[in-house]
Amino acid sequence: MSRASPPDITEETSSSIIEPYEYYYPAHSVPSTSPSKITEETSSSSIELHEYYDLAHSIPSTSLETPSIHRRRTRGIKPNQAVVLSLNFPVPSAIKNAVEEKYRMQGKNEEFLYLRYTAITAKPDDFTLKGGYDLRPRFYNRAIEHLVCVTYHNEDKTLLSRTLVSLFQNIKQVHESKQKFWKAGGPAWQKILVCIVMDGIEHCDENVLDILAVMGVYKHNIRGSSVHGVPTTAHLFEITTQLVVNEKQQLIRPKEDSDDTIPPMQLMLCLKEQNAGKINSHRWIFNAFGRQLNPELVVTIDTGTYLDSKALLNLWKAFYDDHSLAGACGSLHVDLGESFREDVFPNLMNPIVATQNFEYEVASQLERAMEASTGYLSVLPGAFSGYRYRAVTGKPLSEYFCGDSAMRDEPDSKASKDVYTLNRFLGDDRVLAFEIVVNPGQHWHTDLVSNAEAYTDVPSNTTDFINQRRRWLNGAFAATIYSCRMFLRLPKTTHNIFRQALLLVQLLHNILALVLAWFSLSGFLLTVFVVNDISGNPPEGSQAKGFPFGSATPIVNAVIQVIYIATIVLQFILALGSRPKHEVVSYVTSFAVFAVIQAYMMMNLIYLTVRLLDFRLRDDGGNNYVFINEYFSDVGWLTVLVTAISVFGVYIAAGILALSPWHLFTSWAQYLFISSSYTNILNIFAFSNVNDVSWGLKTGKKESTQTPAANKEICQVPDSRSEFEEVKLDEDMEDIDRMFEETVRRALQPYERTTPPKTEGTKAKFMKFRSRLVAAYIFSNFLVCIIVLDQTFQGFYTLGDPYWHKIWFFRIWMWGNSSLYLLKCAGMIWYRVRVLFYWCLYRVCGSRRDKSLEFHLSQC
Repeated sequence: MSRASPPDITEETSSSIIEPYEYYYPAHSVPSTSPSKITEETSSSSIELHEYYDLAHSIPSTSLETPSIHRRRTRGIKPNQAVVLSLNFPVPSAIKNAVEEKYRMQGKNEEFLYLRYTAITAKPDDFTLKGGYDLRPRFYNRAIEHLVCVTYHNEDKTLLSRTLVSLFQNIKQVHESKQKFWKAGGPAWQKILVCIVMDGIEHCDENVLDILAVMGVYKHNIRGSSVHGVPTTAHLFEITTQLVVNEKQQLIRPKEDSDDTIPPMQLMLCLKEQNAGKINSHRWIFNAFGRQLNPELVVTIDTGTYLDSKALLNLWKAFYDDHSLAGACGSLHVDLGESFREDVFPNLMNPIVATQNFEYEVASQLERAMEASTGYLSVLPGAFSGYRYRAVTGKPLSEYFCGDSAMRDEPDSKASKDVYTLNRFLGDDRVLAFEIVVNPGQHWHTDLVSNAEAYTDVPSNTTDFINQRRRWLNGAFAATIYSCRMFLRLPKTTHNIFRQALLLVQLLHNILALVLAWFSLSGFLLTVFVVNDISGNPPEGSQAKGFPFGSATPIVNAVIQVIYIATIVLQFILALGSRPKHEVVSYVTSFAVFAVIQAYMMMNLIYLTVRLLDFRLRDDGGNNYVFINEYFSDVGWLTVLVTAISVFGVYIAAGILALSPWHLFTSWAQYLFISSSYTNILNIFAFSNVNDVSWGLKTGKKESTQTPAANKEICQVPDSRSEFEEVKLDEDMEDIDRMFEETVRRALQPYERTTPPKTEGTKAKFMKFRSRLVAAYIFSNFLVCIIVLDQTFQGFYTLGDPYWHKIWFFRIWMWGNSSLYLLKCAGMIWYRVRVLFYWCLYRVCGSRRDKSLEFHLSQC
């Protein structure tokens, strides 16, 4: 799916189009104004803000370097005994002027005019009021309903800008909501707090910091390396702003006195000193900031996710109407772009992107819908999910944070360091989802909110795709085994009998899916070999010719079998001996080989189906294909019919019931050709690299950037606690504006992707576990192939000759996969019926919280 794009605004139309935001291109044609006009004294005048930002591109670079920056006035600051340093820095005049007067009256004037900086020297669990730390929303006594966490690792500024723009749009929708809840207790924007958590300074893109500085939530050269000799663990910046830069590097500001203007956003930036992983970032949100703010709902969003304008509001409604809902996720779609010709069509022509587009749509329409019918979503994607804060506190979060790499080094830590557990926490979005449902003494459940939509970026090349799926597959594999083992905790919960029965059905579904996934390597190989052999090698005495090359077909099939097996062996060699970024050509070739073989097999399946119909419907010449009818009869007509309906019909039914079948026309074909590579390439690479428990980096991302180091002069603290710090605090406004002007220049520059220098892979760990897992995976699948294909095994089994080995294989394989699809279809239908039922109740009651709801339910 593609998301709607903001209208392009030119000089002729910018004054006539009314949109929620104004877009200003970094144009060079606008006449420049003097920097001296933008001073503190003119902040209340009617100067246009866009003139100031165009100034960053209209003034030659030398004009910013000529004026000397005055020596800043300094004064001593003595931190409290808890080694907490918190300072307020005045924001540039342009940011002050962007705030509308009506919002200054609603909020505290200080939050718009001063950037609050806190040098944190404590761990997330020690970020408490008792320790001397405080947050502006708590200080202002605001009840935070939404705490939105945006996790950042090393993404570029376009992805972060896209996410922040969508959050502004969502806050606007919440602010304009007619719900009485949002009208009571102050403006709606004061109940939403957005926190960007950056996972380490080392991987942070300096261009991203420039974007944040333009918004006012970051200031260069004020980060302190230590306070009273205690190293800082994180840097916290707080501001309330109405400025944002979109992904096209256009500045967006509110329109004065317009109904379409954007409300302010309470924004925090937590810049961690060290890279500690995504779970550690969530630890800062839940354990540090969440404990002080006590929000009702915590929403996790990955950088690059673009939310639909009503996504947050629809997600909140689900929690507001269901008191027992602990976690929920929205419908995730692949962001195919804005323009069909320039973005959507090229993306759909990329089989990697198109395949993921189909996969994401099926996941939302079928798989998560089925899981929602049982009350347990096996995965709550970090790209867009919500948690009720009081439901996850306690055991769920304590179990979840055992995967924090920073906790493993802490004394008395319960975090396990074995390879199985570390792989389980690669699927971090699965761990917390499971712990919520099996929390002892509780009856929380999770759900899918299908009308809360979001768009996310996906890998577009084989290297990123393989690396991402390595983490996903190993995390899902370990987490699924853990959930199957720990389902014995289910009786300790207070779920009703009906819910527990549904959860047991889902347990059986997960076990069956795990077994089929394990043997999928042999399943694909046997399906290709047997189908090609039936169509290309008719029995002796038959007048039928081999398809599609006549008498030469057996030779062609033999060559295909050799190429297939050789490519499988190549995958193990590549996975064990190299990295995807070093073997791009080999992996692209492997994807192409399996796609061609898949297409060849599908052609043979179509041929066999046509010949079978000819045999059943026609008398002339039908006896030539009696052997095809024998295969069909021995496998069972019901088996073949159910498999065909479940494999193809379930996707169609899910798309129609969700009123979104377009992926079936645009991406299904690409998925069919790539599907065999999911097993033959992705699974093999994942198991062969189970020893790698890192998250990895995307290609095109710098592993270390030139992010400025912490400024020791600004927050330099003598060794003696009796002395004072020298802190740059009372800065000259003219210097502030001049430095900010230079930052704007850098932030609004078009983004150019850089190619990082090639480096060697990470060190191999847990080789013993990997060797055993890969050996078990290879030999178990190899044994299945030998039993089905090799005639020497027929004397050891009661299945008959090798012909019946093949028949029984197809029976088991087809019924196993059909059972999974039918279970998903049944759960999906139940979910859609439930959604329709509650929609009808909404029409009658207005809300599930309506007092008359119990009456209507009792009548039903």
